[in-house]
Amino acid sequence: MSLNAKKCIRIGPRFNANCCNIVTRDGHELAWTNVVRYLGISIESASCFKCSLDNAKRSFCRSFNGIFGRVGRIASNEVIVQLVKSKCFPVMFYGLEVCSLRKYQYKSINYVINSIFRKNFNTRSQETVDECLEMFGCLQAERTIAIRKRKFLNKFSIIHNALCRVFVVPAKTELESCCTDV
Repeated sequence: MSLNAKKCIRIGPRFNANCCNIVTRDGHELAWTNVVRYLGISIESASCFKCSLDNAKRSFCRSFNGIFGRVGRIASNEVIVQLVKSKCFPVMFYGLEVCSLRKYQYKSINYVINSIFRKNFNTRSQETVDECLEMFGCLQAERTIAIRKRKFLNKFSIIHNALCRVFVVPAKTELESCCTDV
């Protein structure tokens, strides 16, 4: 992994302490930031490893608005939901199977999804949104990410690499509690 002098953050108990300017061998000065994007995942400077969902939610809404703006009044609600499931959900959930998220982050994802369902079905009722989510097979964020995590670990476990096997075994047991009926 190469070091990018334009993207450096601190993670740990002293994440918010001022850092001295560090110069690399080739004369570049390290720039300290609060958020770094690595392989499409936004990582925040915090006391422990933390992913930022702001960019994912923004991209999700941008994708939905692009679809809804083009076909929102022409296509049926069912068509729009299928487009959202195939085009927008992957944008939202990209890479989250490897991040450990907090409860408020799951709620934040669910709020964004509920908002686009409210807009699509032209309703303010949460009960109606819940029924639509269930009818179209859209699971809550926590459940969706748990399923994606299980699929990721299953693919990861068949790799014939000793290092990969070390990381898979503990993670599988952690997931069994939330994915037993998948």
